[in-house]
Amino acid sequence: MKKLFVITLIVLSIFAIPIMGKTKLTSASSINQPIPNSYRMTIPIIRQMPELPRGCEVTSLAMLLHSKGIEVDKMDLARKVKKNPAIYQVKGGKVYFGDPNEGFVGDMYTYKNPGLGVYHKPIHELATSYVGDLAVDLTGQPFVEVLREVAKGNPVWVIQNSHFNTLPPHQWVTWHTSNGPIRVTYREHSVVITGYDAKYIYVNDPLTGQQNRRLLRSSFIKGWKQMGSQAITIQNGNKEVFHFWQSSN
Repeated sequence: MKKLFVITLIVLSIFAIPIMGKTKLTSASSINQPIPNSYRMTIPIIRQMPELPRGCEVTSLAMLLHSKGIEVDKMDLARKVKKNPAIYQVKGGKVYFGDPNEGFVGDMYTYKNPGLGVYHKPIHELATSYVGDLAVDLTGQPFVEVLREVAKGNPVWVIQNSHFNTLPPHQWVTWHTSNGPIRVTYREHSVVITGYDAKYIYVNDPLTGQQNRRLLRSSFIKGWKQMGSQAITIQNGNKEVFHFWQSSN
């Protein structure tokens, strides 16, 4: 019986992986095609509070996964996301701390201890552990490519700031990390884009608990670009493939 189970898993993996690969194929002509003027969807809202005061990124990832039928708990994601072990220090008037590109920096569970958050690379890595190549990192792409995914029915995880607009210089500080100095803001935030139209972007906001929160599109894009144009989505695929990946974790 055990031997039959192993053979079944091998067969599933052979057929599942090509299916996932095919979902990523996009012709050059489709990339250049215009997107609809507006698109809206509704996905489950998950609040980060009170358990995760600094857990907007993993909570937004939980919403992204839930939208594809993978009901992982935000607390599980908080435990699994890669952590940066750097300790907050001030020496000679300079702040020494971790790089959020390498893992979550500081304490996610309370504001009593120093902390910040995590950027796209560790979140994409964690998403990949659940859905494989269906998790696509859109970081650095033009914002229209983010909206193109939304128009396909794929919500998009993004790094923003809590003002959803360009932040002034005084909102930024310099940290000295093992990778050199970086500029960060304590206003860093993460939400999931669920829709758009000519004037507004609609998001699920894990901090306020608002579903399809309406934000001014022009300001939103400015804030998103200032935060490094970070974005991740999960492309549509066969539910059985999602279940295969979920059961293997």
